[in-house]
Amino acid sequence: MHTISCGDKVLVTGANGFIAMWIVRILLEKGYAVRGTVRSADKAKYLEEYFKTYGHKFEFTIVEDIAKSGAFDEAVKGIQAIIHTASPCNSDAVSVNEILEPAVNGTVGILKSALAYGQDTKRVVVISSVAAVSDFSVYKLLNEDDWNEPSVKEIKEKGADAAGYVKYYASKTAAEKAAWQFYEDNKTEISWDLSVLNPSYVFGPPIHELKSSDALNTSLRLWYDVVVVGGKTENFLKTGLAFIDVRDVAEANVLALEKEAAGGERIIISAGPFIWQQWVDVANSLSLPIPSHSKLPIGYPGLAGTAKLPVEFDTRKAARILGLTYLNQEQVTRDSLADFVKRGWY
Repeated sequence: MHTISCGDKVLVTGANGFIAMWIVRILLEKGYAVRGTVRSADKAKYLEEYFKTYGHKFEFTIVEDIAKSGAFDEAVKGIQAIIHTASPCNSDAVSVNEILEPAVNGTVGILKSALAYGQDTKRVVVISSVAAVSDFSVYKLLNEDDWNEPSVKEIKEKGADAAGYVKYYASKTAAEKAAWQFYEDNKTEISWDLSVLNPSYVFGPPIHELKSSDALNTSLRLWYDVVVVGGKTENFLKTGLAFIDVRDVAEANVLALEKEAAGGERIIISAGPFIWQQWVDVANSLSLPIPSHSKLPIGYPGLAGTAKLPVEFDTRKAARILGLTYLNQEQVTRDSLADFVKRGWY
C-alpha cells in the first residue's frame, strides 16, 4: 500500500500529550501538515503558540470524549494518515467494562471513523505499549508474538480489586487486540492499513504544557522522582523494565507512516532494559554543562552491578522495518535534566 508523501495531512490524536507533541513537531519539521485533536479549545492554546511559525500547516479540532461513538468522524475527513496516541484508562474503575471499554472504544472508534469517512487515508498508526506484550511475571525474550493475557484474565477475575497497573496493562491489551480484530474484519473495505507500535517506558525531555513537575505524566514523573527527588528504597531501585526516549517514539511513529513495510505490522520499540539505580548512577556521572548535581540522590552505588535486568525485548523488527536507532541512557538523562533546570525543577 502507498505510504504518505511530504505535504500530506496527518491527524494526531491527543496532540497536547507528552508523546504526541513530539510527533506533531517532527511531522511539521519534515514538511507534513498536521491536524491535532484536543479535548477543549483551552488545551489548544499552548499548541497554537508553540507551532505558530508553521502557520496553516498546523490546525486543531476538538474531540471532547474519544470513547464516544462517532467522536472522530469529522476529524478524519481529508486526512492522508492517522497517528492515534490517545487512550483513556480509568484506574479507579469498579467494573471490568469500566476498565476496558473506554480504551477499546477510543481505539476502535477512530478506526470506525477512518473506515466511514477516511477515504483519503492511507495508513493508521496506533500507539500501544509493551504492557500489551507481557505482564513481566516470567523472564523471557519477548517479541511481537507475545500478548499480555494474564492481566486481562486478572481484571476479569478481580475487577476493581486489581492493582492500578494491572488495569492499565489490561486496557492496553484489550484495546490493541480490538484494533487488530477490526482491521482483519474490515480488510476488504478499508483504503488504509494498520501499524501498531509497542513502546516500553517513555522518558526524555517534555515539550508539552506543564505547570509544575506534579503535572508530569506517569512514566516521566516516576523517572523524575527517582533521579531528582530521591528517597527510593534499595528494593525499588533494583527493579526496572525497559525504556525509550520520547523523541525516538515520535520518530518511530513518523517512520511507521513512511515505510511501506510497516503496514500490517506490530512493532516493539525499546532502547533496552534498565534497573532504576542505573539512571541514578548515570545522572551522578554527568559532567558540565549540566549544573552541579551535588543535590542529586545517589541511591545505592554498586547496586546496578549486582541486580538482574528485568526484561529483554527482541527489537529486530523495528531495526529491519523502521531502521530505528535509539538515544542511550546518558543522552536521555542529560537532556532531561537540562530541561528540568530550565523549568526550575532541579
